Amino acid sequence: MGELRFMQGNEAMTEGAIAAGARFYAGYPITPSSEVAETSAIRLPQVGGLYVQMEDEIGSIAALIGASCAGKKAYSATSGPGISLMAENLGVAVMGEIPIVLIDVQRSGPSTGLATKPAQGDVMQARWGTHGDHGIITLTPSTVQECFDLMVTAFNYAERYRTPVIFLADEIIGHLKEQVILRSPEEITVENRKTPTCDPKDYRPYAYDGGIAPLAAYGSEYVFKVNGSMHDEMGRPCSKADNADRVIRHLTDKIEAHRDEIALVKEYEMEDAEYVIIAYGGVARSALSAMKKARSQGKKVGVLRLITLWPVPERQIAAVMAKAKAVVVPEMNLGQYIGEIKMRNPRGIPVAGVNRVDSYPIQPAEILAKLEEVAD
Repeated sequence: MGELRFMQGNEAMTEGAIAAGARFYAGYPITPSSEVAETSAIRLPQVGGLYVQMEDEIGSIAALIGASCAGKKAYSATSGPGISLMAENLGVAVMGEIPIVLIDVQRSGPSTGLATKPAQGDVMQARWGTHGDHGIITLTPSTVQECFDLMVTAFNYAERYRTPVIFLADEIIGHLKEQVILRSPEEITVENRKTPTCDPKDYRPYAYDGGIAPLAAYGSEYVFKVNGSMHDEMGRPCSKADNADRVIRHLTDKIEAHRDEIALVKEYEMEDAEYVIIAYGGVARSALSAMKKARSQGKKVGVLRLITLWPVPERQIAAVMAKAKAVVVPEMNLGQYIGEIKMRNPRGIPVAGVNRVDSYPIQPAEILAKLEEVAD
């Protein structure tokens, strides 16, 4: 059985990473994610891992890539300004297909913004945080328990698909304290890296004919290159047009083609729902309160809580749009994810946003008011 604890979301993220097998952290403290670094500095040495205080976020993600290439599960925590600094090397991890997990505990922006206040302004940054066509996986927790559980999932996805994974929390969840069960190893499934078994001379680290190639570790008998430039199956620079097409489509398709495996949602009172709130992260908690209040008033309201933001949970959103009379999308931004929902609205039903960017959380009453508006 797991251990029942009362802890902060940021602390639970660290415990989840360790449970997933992570043993390397490189980072630079930044509000409101600093507790992840603080907890990692204590916990990783206790389990044989290594914590490194870096000079900045640029060096942090570079160190993660190096540690992952050496065969270690690696992670870091930051906020929006840090993700901005990590953007170039995030592209290296995407192109080199290097598994890492980046925690982004969102705060108000742009730039320094309101450093201690909650926001959900990094949704599009999580999708397009580096240039060029590519796929990405982004998970977002709404409870402290999910800070633990989804961290295990994030590492499993990173290893399975050889990709960076963004763990997109927000200040509300990062600093929230709740009961959490730190699950025992017997209660969780941990995926480890698929490593090559072929003769070393036959190893092709970027061969896509069999799906996703296994990843060797530096220091083993298998030699491979991580190249941010366009490369062939061996990692050697290659500028041929057909090769570029092959690589870019693979980097996108290996995520998008597995959308149904990756896309996680949770439904509440959806069986007879006429009106649906689609929410994620800390705002989903207000959405659930609004739903309960509406139900107590006899209104058939349900909630679709998004756990995976990228790739978009197409099937689950389509099911909502096929039967709902209207949809409300509360976000602590000016409407970053609502556009994805509006694009998947063949019946043209009302899709209305509830938006705040003043550093205060969205209240259930605001969501209820918008439900009344779309129901008129």
